[in-house]
Amino acid sequence: MYLTKNEIEIMDVLWRENRPLSRGEILNLSADKSWMDSSVHILLNSMLKKGAIQEAGFVKCGKTCGRVYEAAFSCEEYHVGTLDSTQSVPDPVALAKAYLAVYHIDAEKRAALRRLLED
Repeated sequence: MYLTKNEIEIMDVLWRENRPLSRGEILNLSADKSWMDSSVHILLNSMLKKGAIQEAGFVKCGKTCGRVYEAAFSCEEYHVGTLDSTQSVPDPVALAKAYLAVYHIDAEKRAALRRLLED
């Protein structure tokens, strides 16, 4: 699934907050957005059609009710899903080694990774 830069910005907010958000909350939490406030409705509808987000109910907004949205998948699932299936998939050991070389992983997360690999 391909998401535009603007759609990724909205997904980042949903992933960071990890709870259903209304359109207004998405606008308020998108401090460094590159899109106009008036575009949020178009972006959300596009993301619904792509299956990137889903409706998660309604919330009372003043005298009316508004929909709330949540991510349909995690950030990690999205990035794994963007791998092109026609290309060779990276070796998981080499991928993990490169990731560990670039990002600092604390002892707690290293222990969690060890437990994951032992299962």
